[in-house]
Amino acid sequence: MNRILITGNMGYVGPGVVRQLRQRFPQAELIGYDTGFFAHCLTGASRLPETRLNRQIFGDVRRFPADLLQGVDAVVHLSAISNDPMGKAFEEVTLAVNYRAGIEIARQAKAAGVRAFVFASSCSMYGAGGEGAKTEASTLNPLTAYARSKVLSEQDLAPLADDTFRVTCLRFATACGWSDRLRLDLVLNDFVAGAVAGGRISILSDGTPWRPLIHVLDMARAIEWAVQRPAVLGGAFLAINAGSDEWNYQVRELAQAVAHALPGTTVELNADAPPDKRSYRVDFSLFRALAPEHQPRHQLADTIAELRDGLLAMNFRDPEFRSSRLMRLRVLTELRESQQLTDTLYWAPAAVAAPVPAEVV
Repeated sequence: MNRILITGNMGYVGPGVVRQLRQRFPQAELIGYDTGFFAHCLTGASRLPETRLNRQIFGDVRRFPADLLQGVDAVVHLSAISNDPMGKAFEEVTLAVNYRAGIEIARQAKAAGVRAFVFASSCSMYGAGGEGAKTEASTLNPLTAYARSKVLSEQDLAPLADDTFRVTCLRFATACGWSDRLRLDLVLNDFVAGAVAGGRISILSDGTPWRPLIHVLDMARAIEWAVQRPAVLGGAFLAINAGSDEWNYQVRELAQAVAHALPGTTVELNADAPPDKRSYRVDFSLFRALAPEHQPRHQLADTIAELRDGLLAMNFRDPEFRSSRLMRLRVLTELRESQQLTDTLYWAPAAVAAPVPAEVV
């Protein structure tokens, strides 16, 4: 790999991906492309993650400059309105960013001679999953704008793939674990934050829904595999569940594991909550077969301890963290309230003096 472009690299997943790709391809030119909504949301980082890049370009994927793809070997497309609360608040923007802009970038990438396109998809597209573990052949049942955007993207990426343009859609389990830009609007991260801040885990459901999880650094390892995946492993187009069978948990099991790691923590269930239809177990056997050297390495207990220790090192004690900047929707809300972002999540003209292509050398 000589040149790799990573979109959406300044979020929760991106710092780990950049680190992994830099370690694996030390001589490659790594280019980041991000609008910068969450660039300031650093958490305990010892250095700016983007210093591992050769170039950091600030821009919106809805206005992507096609010439940036010249000479690029692989595109890692992380850019997205990235969770269900944001998708609900900005449904049309979610489709524009997550679906339409991504497909246009893929078309431009193919025209520019890019050989590999890696799309960060999601197991959330299985929605109300029933009892059996979902395979790649299972019926899709997206229940949110975020999940629908992933389904639509996969459908339109498939016909673009051919012998010259290899597409890999990684249907990731729910992310968790420490990052240089930590998010607490993720189930395990939320539970650890509640336990650290106030000794209390508040489950907003009856605790029975199933969730598969994956550590954010194991996501980065899967992306490294996908960047160099040969077509003989899965074909020109591959949509694959990325995670591990051992990390299928009911929400209440996750809460109990956190309480065990932080003695004195109480767990509160909302028995009267309406049923959470987002419940699915996932079969990761295909990923295990095709990527045996890139299987998840992290364990639940270690991930909980990592989050606990990282939050304590930050002197984290905010019981109202669900209203803090560690929640991505809150960041967007603050930027809109200060009139730095428009209602369609473009930077307002007064928020920047000029377009800012920046280089980190």
